Amino acid sequence: MKVLHVITGLDMGGAEQQLRLLLRRLPAQCEVVTLTGPGPVADGIEADGTPVTHLEMTGDRDLTVLPRLAALIRAGGYDLVHTHLYRACVYGRIAARLAGVRAVVATEHSLGDAVIEGRRLTRGVRALYRATERLGAATVAVSDTVAARLLRWGVPERRIHVVHSGIEAHRFGFDPAARALVRTRLGLPLDAFVVGGAGRLVPGKRFDVLVRAVTQLPGVHLLLAGEGPERETLRRTAEQFGSGDRIHLLGAVGDAERAPAAPPGAVGDAASVQAAPPGAVGGAERVPAAPPSTMGHAAGVRAAPPGAVPGCRPDIPGLLSALDVFVSPSPDEAFGLAVLEALASGLHVLYGSCPAVEDLPADQAPGARRFSPGVHELGTALRELRRHEPGRLPVPPVVRRYDIARSAEALMSVYEQAVATAAAPRWRRPVPVPAPPAHPSAVVPLPDPPRSPAPSPLSNR
Repeated sequence: MKVLHVITGLDMGGAEQQLRLLLRRLPAQCEVVTLTGPGPVADGIEADGTPVTHLEMTGDRDLTVLPRLAALIRAGGYDLVHTHLYRACVYGRIAARLAGVRAVVATEHSLGDAVIEGRRLTRGVRALYRATERLGAATVAVSDTVAARLLRWGVPERRIHVVHSGIEAHRFGFDPAARALVRTRLGLPLDAFVVGGAGRLVPGKRFDVLVRAVTQLPGVHLLLAGEGPERETLRRTAEQFGSGDRIHLLGAVGDAERAPAAPPGAVGDAASVQAAPPGAVGGAERVPAAPPSTMGHAAGVRAAPPGAVPGCRPDIPGLLSALDVFVSPSPDEAFGLAVLEALASGLHVLYGSCPAVEDLPADQAPGARRFSPGVHELGTALRELRRHEPGRLPVPPVVRRYDIARSAEALMSVYEQAVATAAAPRWRRPVPVPAPPAHPSAVVPLPDPPRSPAPSPLSNR
C-alpha cells in the first residue's frame, strides 16, 4: 500500500512526533508532504528513510497549494492519503478528491472543547471542518474524549475510529546517570527540587500558571522545554517575581534516541544530552528569546553558575530523568502524550487535562493527579509533593496500554478498510437481500376462508 501523509508543518510538537513514530512501524510505503515550514521533525523523518516534500504554503488562505498538492497526489499514484492537523485536513481532503483518491483518512490530534490546535472554535471553523470531513473515508480520534467531541459536532459514528496515540515507553525509563549529568550541565544543585514541563509556549497551554506557581516556592527550580510566542512573556514574569535564577526556559528540546552514558568528566555528547549546534548558547545562560532559525538551542533566563557546562542541552528522556515532578497545566487536551512520557519515567504528574489518563480507571495511573487550573492550587500541590519527597514510582499500567506498535497496527486496519471501501463503486457494493421464505406457500398470500354467519376462530385471522 502506498500512502501519502499530509501535515501542516513539522516543527516540534506532539502530532509531528507521533507521525514520525508511526512511520517507523507502518507496513506501508509512505511519503510525507508538509504544507508550511518543514522544521526539525522533518529532518528526523528523512533520516529514518521517509522522503519529505515541502509545499511552502504562505498562509491559511494560500489557495495556490491546492492544485500543487492535487498534482503531487495524482503523480504519486497513492492508494491512500492520510491528513494530520486542521489546515492539512481541510486542504488535503479537497486535493485528494481533485486527484481522484477517495481513500482519505484524517487524524484529529488536537481537538479540544473550545479550541483546535490553539485556534478558537468559531462557527466558521466548525463549518469548514465538517464540510471537508465529508470528503474523507474515515476520521481517526486519538482518544475516546476526542471521539465524543466529534460525535457532538455531527460526524457520523460509523466514520469515527479511535486509534490512541502511543509512545516508545522504554526510551523514557529513569536513568540516574542522566539525572546527575543533566543537572550538572544546566548548573542545578543535585539535591534541588526540580519541576518540569514541556509543550508549545502558547496561551492555551497555561504555562504562565506553572511559572507563577514556581515563583512562590523558594528553592524550587523549573525546567520548561518548548518554543512559542509566550516565551518572552514567561521570561518577564519570572524576572518580575524575582525568580529568574530558578526558571529555566530550555527552548525546543529534541527527542533523539538515548546515547550511552558518558564517562565521568566527559563534556561532549553523553547520555540524554545533545551537543548544541555552532553558535548555540549554553543551557543556563541568559539570552533573548531564540529566533525561528535557532529553534532547539537551549535558552534559559539565568546566568550560568560555576560548574555549568555551556553548549549542551538535554533531550526529552534526559530532561525527565532530571525532574522530581512533571506538570501539564493545559486545561484542554486531546490526549496527553507528555504526561504519558513522564509517567514512563516514573514521575509524579500533575495535570489540568489528560484524556489518556481520564478515559481509564484511576488504578491505571496512580502517580497522576488532576489539579484545578489555578496558581494557588498548583502551588499547594507542589508543596505537598516536595514535603513528602516523592522519589520515583514504578511505571504504571497506563504506559503499557499506549504502545506505539499497537497504534500502528490499529491504524493499518483503518487504512485497509478505507481502501477496500473506496475501491468498490457504489453500484457494485453489496446490497442486503432478504432471506427467502421458509415454505413455498408463503410466497403468495393465502386467501381468507369464506365468511359464515356464525363467527369462528378462523374468520378472525
